[in-house]
Amino acid sequence: MQSQKEKHHEEIQKLQADLDHWKNEYYRAYADMQNLRKNVEKDHREAIKYRAEGFVDNLLPILDGFHLALSVEVKSEEMKNFLVGFQFIYRNLVNVLEQEGVSEITPKVGDKFDPTVMQALETKFDEGEPNRVLQVNLKGYKLHEHLIRPAIVVVSTDKKDEDKKEENNDSQPESKELDA
Repeated sequence: MQSQKEKHHEEIQKLQADLDHWKNEYYRAYADMQNLRKNVEKDHREAIKYRAEGFVDNLLPILDGFHLALSVEVKSEEMKNFLVGFQFIYRNLVNVLEQEGVSEITPKVGDKFDPTVMQALETKFDEGEPNRVLQVNLKGYKLHEHLIRPAIVVVSTDKKDEDKKEENNDSQPESKELDA
């Protein structure tokens, strides 16, 4: 009788261990599914939030064209009427883009150079403080937190930086052409 009790007790312990194992596996699978669901929802939200990024990137040359057209000073009345129409279309386009989360990056001359949202096209010596914006060539654009295009700027350097640049150019050996 004792051995049957021991057998039943051992069997119960084995079944309890199996139950604990499969219970643990169930909780692990459930947690994995919850994490997967959260990740899929997050990815879906991100995809919806940034769905227009490629479209906005394709619109940038059009916006640049508007900036160029609106910066020209016109003298004839006919051209002023066209300019008013361009301004109206431009404002409407910018309003629609802002509603979708697009924002312009518009540094001003004298602003400190910020490499996270600006790209230096060129550096020039300036008597003022170094690493300041001297000229803005193109505005930059962001879609929510994503940078679509950095603002293209010319940045100031001090005399020391300019001298170093000249030294590097002077120290490079000139290439000699071989006569064939």
